[in-house]
Order: sequence, then structure tokens, then C-alpha cells
Amino acid sequence: MSTPAQRGGIPPSSMNLRGAVDLSALKARAEAAARPAAARQAPAAQSPYIVEVTEQTFPQLVQLSSQVPVIVNLRAPWSEQSNQVTAVLEAATVASDGRMLLANVDLQAQPQIAQAFQAQGAPTVVAVVKGQPVPLFEGVLPEQQILGYLDELMKVAEANGVTGSLNDGSQPDAAEAEEPPLPPLHQEAFDAIEKSDYAAAAAAYRRALMEQPADAEAKAGLAQVELLERVQNLRADDVRQRAADEPDALDAQLMVADLDLTGGHVEDAFNRIIAFIGRTAGEDKEAARRRLLDLFDVVGVTDPRVTKARSALARALF
Repeated sequence: MSTPAQRGGIPPSSMNLRGAVDLSALKARAEAAARPAAARQAPAAQSPYIVEVTEQTFPQLVQLSSQVPVIVNLRAPWSEQSNQVTAVLEAATVASDGRMLLANVDLQAQPQIAQAFQAQGAPTVVAVVKGQPVPLFEGVLPEQQILGYLDELMKVAEANGVTGSLNDGSQPDAAEAEEPPLPPLHQEAFDAIEKSDYAAAAAAYRRALMEQPADAEAKAGLAQVELLERVQNLRADDVRQRAADEPDALDAQLMVADLDLTGGHVEDAFNRIIAFIGRTAGEDKEAARRRLLDLFDVVGVTDPRVTKARSALARALF
């Protein structure tokens, strides 16, 4: 498969897409145990060298890549695997003290950026040096291996004369990069998420949908918080054992699919529900279909795994 660099670089985008609410804070407690020690100690959230990126702010970061390498972390904030990689990247960026910039990109909220890099899933990590993409790695890797890729990236940057530092005043202008405020009900949902009050967040998204039934961001946000509300008190071993013992129990199969999705095993989650739909009928079949559509919203309708699963769902239904 050709890389973006081989195809002539990153195509500009004229679309004005608004990013969905970043739900990474929802899994903070679970992520803390999984993060490497260095990542847990680093005050990454306070670093000016770690930014959330949209299509509107991405061109500014490409310009900065002539001064420092820009690491583009194409991630799914709801995925524990993505968050593990993000933690390592953030810690390394903090430690670099301005010699690199980390650009976190929500794969679902910014599909055009994902498509520009031909990202097939999350996590996918690339870099930009002097405006040219430099592929790094896909998937979850051990911390030391990720750091090795970053060391090699710094050598590539140095060989191309990219040896600057953001400490000299060239870091991104926060005023220019700031997105417009969220709609009131979306902000209410986000505030509730910050307090781990998923029920209140879901209620806010539902009210937003009552006002604007076509609000895709509210629909995706509702699906995400409902998922995390469902899994927050599950005991994974017990749930998986019951699903194995009772393959025709709807709730057991759906709970395992929820766990798979939050763990980053997207295709496993989809395939489990589709297999259940194929072997059952009646109300259980319809309930499973509705849950699968909710999970499609969580992952993002532009994700190629969703497209593949939709075709499999059609075959299972008909």
C-alpha cells in the first residue's frame, strides 16, 4: 500500500467539519492502571506541545513541521488501546521539551484527516516533517518500541534540517487554534462527562436530539456515553463466562460486545452481534440489530470496519 508521501503529500480539505466531544476523560480511571509509569507521572494535559487537531487547525501544524517534527496520533478516544499509545506519546512529547509537537486527532470526528493518511483504524501514528508525511506505526506496541520509533523520527528530522524548538515562541497560537464553543446542551453533556455522570450526559444529548433530530454529534455522543455507562460496573471475566455458557442469551452477548468495543476489539464486537442476529429471530434479533447500529455510531459511520459490518449485517438479516 502506498503511503501519503508516495502519493504526493496530504491533500487540502475544504470541508468545515465540527469535531465531536472528546470522551477520553470517560475512561480515565481504567486508563490510569494501564499507562506506563512515565506516562502517569507526566503532566501531559498541561503541556503546550500537545494539541487536539481539527481540519481547520491542521494546516497550521503542517507549517510548524518545518521547525519541529509533528507527530500525528490518529486515535479513537473511547478505545483503551488508543489511550495506551496516546499516554506514551504524550509522556515522550512532554520530555522532549518543545523539540516535537503531538497532534491528537479523533479518527471519528475528523474523518478527512484520517482519510488523508489512509488510516485504516486506531491507533495509527504518523509524523510530518517539512510538510511531508513520515509513517511510523499502527496498532499497540510496547513503550520502548514506540520510543524507538520516535528516536528514529528525530534522526530523520535532523537529517532534513528540522532541529528547532517550540520553546523559542513558535508554539501554536491558542487563540488561532481554539474551536468555537460547543452548543449549550453539548457543553452540558461534556461537563457531566467530566464528572463521570454519564446518565446526565446522556440526558443532555437526548434533549439536543429532541431539538435537532439530525444532530449527528449528539447522536454519536449519546451512543458513546450510553456504552460507557453500560460497561462501567461490568466484571469482564464473569460476563465472558456467561456469554460462553449461554450463547443465545441476548444480554450476555451484548455485554461482551460492549467490552470488546471499549477494549478496541471493534471487529470482534461487530462479529459477535452479527453472528447472534444470524442465529436468532423475533424481538431479540431486532434488539441486537439496534444495539449494533448504536455501536456503529460509537465507532463512526466513515470507519471501514463499519462499512464491512453493514454488509455482513445485511446478509444476516436477509
